[in-house]
Amino acid sequence: MTAVDSRTIPIGAAFDRMPFTRRHVLIALALFIAFVIESWEQLALVYVSGDLGPAFGIDEAGVGVVLSAVAFGMIPGVLVWGPVADRAGRKPVAFWSLLAYGVIALASAFAPNLVVLVALRVAFGLALAGVYTITFPYFLELLPTRSRGRAAVYLSIGWPIGMLAAIGASTTLGGLGWHVVVIASAAAGLWAFAIRAWVPESPYWLAARGRQEEARAVLRALNSPDAEATFTVASERVGRPLDLFRGGLARITVVMLLLNFVFNWGYWGLQTWLPTLLQQKGLTLSASLGFAALSALMMIPGYVSASLLTGRFGRKKVFLVYVVAAVLGGLWFATATSTTGLYLGNFVLSFFSLGAWGVWNTWNGEFYPTALRGTGYSWATAAQLVATTVAPSAVGALLAHATGFTATMLVINAFMVATALLAVPLPETEGRELE
Repeated sequence: MTAVDSRTIPIGAAFDRMPFTRRHVLIALALFIAFVIESWEQLALVYVSGDLGPAFGIDEAGVGVVLSAVAFGMIPGVLVWGPVADRAGRKPVAFWSLLAYGVIALASAFAPNLVVLVALRVAFGLALAGVYTITFPYFLELLPTRSRGRAAVYLSIGWPIGMLAAIGASTTLGGLGWHVVVIASAAAGLWAFAIRAWVPESPYWLAARGRQEEARAVLRALNSPDAEATFTVASERVGRPLDLFRGGLARITVVMLLLNFVFNWGYWGLQTWLPTLLQQKGLTLSASLGFAALSALMMIPGYVSASLLTGRFGRKKVFLVYVVAAVLGGLWFATATSTTGLYLGNFVLSFFSLGAWGVWNTWNGEFYPTALRGTGYSWATAAQLVATTVAPSAVGALLAHATGFTATMLVINAFMVATALLAVPLPETEGRELE
């Protein structure tokens, strides 16, 4: 047995001198694929939704209900899973929620009618909410301090990869029926076993629960030079949502919730209706899907550039610059008078908005101490999901009232402007130890 040294240090200090190792790469791969699955699930049926109408005898409104059901289930789901992750641990939440999602998704592929399909999609939204909520906080709590921002932004690249997978599935599997795409989603739930095998429990969480030797064992596996110390943690109560609104955290929480809502509104308001908006500009459906795929590819260098810059200039500066640049891209896209202008404007919008999302996914997970990190991130995710649910209907209403492409895009862009303004008062967290 290794002797425990006599030092007492904050748990975050054990990550200051930690190198980035092969074990971190394996952890990153496991959680990266989980994020790909999360992206895939929210988009896969969007691109084969035309098959749902004939299959169930429903119109566009009924299809909209099916597409919104997962987000509807995830809203209460994240509010439950976040406090559970603070109380029961990050690892069991990631494992059981992803596995349950796969089982319920498989059942939904054989739904006999619309009511059963919607109910099952709500249920696997509830299940998927667990891994969706905890992926980024979990990853942050396993990374060396100096690598935290860069590596977590790279994790965000899973989102466009999931988009590309969803588009690819609609092209290759869509002809076989919507249920085949859902069965592919169910198979992805088996990735839960890779997470259980490769990703250790968070040392922050273990130390906060008084499990010092288990925390040391994980830190040894991660090659921390300070693994043998005794660790202290912030003393906040575990998993109490009301604590997010007490003291100095209250202001951060209110701003964070508003920012998550307006940022996600701007993103989903565009993504859900992008094929329709492009068809208004004269593109065919197949050309619109190709446009979406190229936009997803442009997201990847946006993430990479943000990851390289956040460690040098900090979360806030990079985020603000990227959001403002995305606003300018959105204006270009909204006012484009040619197909080339549409492509270039949307490429700028995709590059900078998703680069900003990569920074935000990291920054958003660093505001709270360990005892409240899962809970805080769950509330942030709930605000995003409310926007995910509301934005498609709101944009649809604008289009139904013949608002037009340019005016609709300018409304969507206004939410990006609000995002930049809300980010200004938030604290910088680059280089800080997690509490």
